[in-house]
Amino acid sequence: MYSDKFGRLMLGLCSRKPTSVVRSPAGRSAFSWTSVCKQRTLWLQRSACLEVRQHVLPCQISARSASQTTVDPDEVKRFQSLASKWWDERGEFAALHSMNDLRVPFIRDNLLNMHRRRQPGKPLAGLKILDVGCGGGLLTEPLGRLGADVLGIDPVADSIGTARLHSSCDPDLCERVRYRACTLEELSAEGEGGEEGAGRFDAIVASEVVEHLADLETFAFCCNHVLKPDGSLFITTINKTNLSYALGIVAAEQLLRIVPSGTHDWEKFISPVDLERLLESNGFSVQSVRGMMYNPVSGSWSWTDSTAINYALHAVKLREEPQPDRAEAEADSPDPEYQAHAAAAHN
Repeated sequence: MYSDKFGRLMLGLCSRKPTSVVRSPAGRSAFSWTSVCKQRTLWLQRSACLEVRQHVLPCQISARSASQTTVDPDEVKRFQSLASKWWDERGEFAALHSMNDLRVPFIRDNLLNMHRRRQPGKPLAGLKILDVGCGGGLLTEPLGRLGADVLGIDPVADSIGTARLHSSCDPDLCERVRYRACTLEELSAEGEGGEEGAGRFDAIVASEVVEHLADLETFAFCCNHVLKPDGSLFITTINKTNLSYALGIVAAEQLLRIVPSGTHDWEKFISPVDLERLLESNGFSVQSVRGMMYNPVSGSWSWTDSTAINYALHAVKLREEPQPDRAEAEADSPDPEYQAHAAAAHN
């Protein structure tokens, strides 16, 4: 009965025009972090920016971490009650288990394109990956089996306990998969001296996480801080559309009971355009966005051209432009009064 209702709902709602990500010919949105950086042409602006980054940034990170958090207490309580059920493939997280058929190859293939490395059986060997909001380790373990060194973090300590217990049963994961009960901002605040501090990870994975966070700005800021330059950020989440409300909440939670009722808050959903804008304002370049579709009858996921419901995103942290030294800045300064003053001082 429920599957018939869902099928009629799908046919009616999917006939609407899907939302899409508007991009420039270069494949990016109209707003570009790179273009903003290139506008910093005067040497005074450049040197001031460098000084601020060198002396203020560590304090800024600590202050942000102390005053702002990605964690929503209500979400923590909700997942606390489900902490023992992560590895029940027919339970509340069945859809996440089957999502691995899409998200694991999506992460693997994009990382291989970025790093051009091939090792039979362990294609991600040598890469350090951070799994944010790892839960019971449903995605952490497959990435570890591909050879990556993976750290899974989650604010729910009982979920971390479940993850550790499950991974301990596989000797192949003992040296490559670790877990910590902490938040992203706490990890970011460890700084350069921490074991997993700033600029330590080749990739960050946040799968089905951002729709549960309290502060996406802090999330994007901290992701940039702990990633290496050219590091990858992978996100899967739910678009904010009428269709996602109908299928992701009404159908999935209330009719079909695919996920527990109250799991999602539509107000926290974010469109690909808004997510791309947020990431680019925090030093990322979005490389690709792909639509995803879940079939509740077969319990399987597939790629789709529409991002109206679920989507996967891959972004890369941009390298900072090299700052000119003082002599070069003086030589390139367009200010004639400054040049005359510098010449007089030299003579």
